[in-house]
Amino acid sequence: MELLRNAVRPYAWGSRTAIADLLGRPVPTPHPEAELWMGAHPGDSSKLVRPDGTEESLLQLLGADPAHHLGAECTGRWGHRLPFMLKVLAADEPLSLQAHPSAEQAAEGFEREERAGLPRNAPDRNYPDPTAKPELICALTEFHALAGFRDAHRTVRLLGELDVPSLRAHTGLLAAQPDAEGLRALFTTWITLPEHYLRELMPELLDACVRHVREHGEFALECRTVLELGEAYPNDAGVLASLLLNRLVLQPGEAIFLPAGNLHAYLHGTGVEILANSDNILRCGLTPKYVNVPELLRVLDFTCADMRVHKGESLDANLTVYRTPAEEFELSRVDWSPAASAPVRLDSGGPQIVLCTKGGVRLRTQDGSLPDLQLAKGESVWLAASDPEVLATPACVDGTAQIFRAATGN
Repeated sequence: MELLRNAVRPYAWGSRTAIADLLGRPVPTPHPEAELWMGAHPGDSSKLVRPDGTEESLLQLLGADPAHHLGAECTGRWGHRLPFMLKVLAADEPLSLQAHPSAEQAAEGFEREERAGLPRNAPDRNYPDPTAKPELICALTEFHALAGFRDAHRTVRLLGELDVPSLRAHTGLLAAQPDAEGLRALFTTWITLPEHYLRELMPELLDACVRHVREHGEFALECRTVLELGEAYPNDAGVLASLLLNRLVLQPGEAIFLPAGNLHAYLHGTGVEILANSDNILRCGLTPKYVNVPELLRVLDFTCADMRVHKGESLDANLTVYRTPAEEFELSRVDWSPAASAPVRLDSGGPQIVLCTKGGVRLRTQDGSLPDLQLAKGESVWLAASDPEVLATPACVDGTAQIFRAATGN
């Protein structure tokens, strides 16, 4: 049971206030701060902070003593690798439109690029590792996202409402086959449009979206999103693709799970994200980075439906668990209030990372074999698989506190 020091990633789309405020630092920050990484990623591993102030890389410790830190079950499934990462993600601007491969697609793609001799850090590399990258994001603030292909019938209605002359033939393509195959055909058409054609049709699309917003139409939120993306990424095919996706607004505590093949983009807000420890990303647009259209089409899942919003499963007055099919991770949330301040047992049988996002929390082992540890807002702790069972209680005067716990999946 040891405190972690974690890396802050300064991507351009990040916030100048959210992560700094969580960590108790002055705001605004000089530069955007996008992600707080907790875990053992090779690119920026967390450090374990010893009582004497010295630090050790979690990544190196896992390699040196996997039995202690990961346990037999985790090492049997994942080797010396911690299979999950925990992040705080803070977006003031949209992230790229992207999808992630399945385990089989990742293994095949990684082997193919290895045989081709493509460097793992090459900008046109699609598979820097051979693992899947499912992820779940839970909102800390109101959180806006695009995720998963909307029901095709509703998309036909949206395109009909906009009635963009240059897109009428495309609308007819989907109207004639309002299903996954029709969406695949329309998406493929749009993502491969020549740049000169995009330059011609984009003003028509943006004008139609302005009219729809002024008329308070059914799809005003979707149209505002198109206008925002069109301003940030003019003549980008990803702006067109956004018309096909579910537009979501998550309230604090709500989450979405993004399995393999789900096309998505985070737009704005702060959330706790848990994901498999992988870097495999297939980009679609809204980015200057490399887009491999054939590989993207191979990975995408064109199943069209409403995107499920997870509210979590309440196990008691304090504990909420976000269950997913992902084997690599499970996220849970603990909330304390003056009316519900009972201790919560953190017993997963494997490695865990615990992050305090509100108030303060005291952690103690039931057998008293380790010193108690107090977490302030923004602090996190590593619980090794061999650590004794830990109890968490609020440590603030009013009894209000919140933590998120990352563990391996079942």
